[in-house]
Amino acid sequence: MGEQAKTTRQQQREATRARILEAAVRAFTDKGFHGASTRDIARLAGTNQGLITYHFSSKEALWRAAADALFADLELRLREKLENVSTRDPREYAREIIREYVRFSAARPELFRLMVDEGKVADERLNWLVDKHIKSRFDALAPELSKIAGLDGELLPHAFYALAGAASLIFAVAPECRRLTGLDPARAAAVEAHADFVANLMLPSR
Repeated sequence: MGEQAKTTRQQQREATRARILEAAVRAFTDKGFHGASTRDIARLAGTNQGLITYHFSSKEALWRAAADALFADLELRLREKLENVSTRDPREYAREIIREYVRFSAARPELFRLMVDEGKVADERLNWLVDKHIKSRFDALAPELSKIAGLDGELLPHAFYALAGAASLIFAVAPECRRLTGLDPARAAAVEAHADFVANLMLPSR
């Protein structure tokens, strides 16, 4: 009985931590680091503010954990896709990864919002974000874009940011898109249409 109670308490702690983390993702990507308060996050998580300190030592630590969670979601999504892509053609393989990145961006527009918000100011959070998460992805993507798309080194930064924006912006500003065009980009058919569009934009089929 004691072990079962201990397991139940551990599960409850893990569930609370997960709720806080998801609430932090929402708050930080909606309001930015300075605009979001731990009180806001506790309210969104349906818990008390003291539990944020219990699970995360500071607001900064919570922000880093939220960023880690978003990039972990992306990594998992792409890794699962990589394991199931059947084509052996490098160009079509890359096109399918682009499509999956678009699908992820539709499901988790918070990542793009975080990158845009934090990318505006050269501070310690940006340095951490680039050094821990973004640079490794750029370094991995750059040679593939160079080889498959025939881009020289000077154009690789343009291609990297073009892909990020093309894949993500429509979902990050979905309310604007609905008001402006009448299109709901969150609809499954719209997501797939956008995935095909971005794949063709970045790597036109031959």
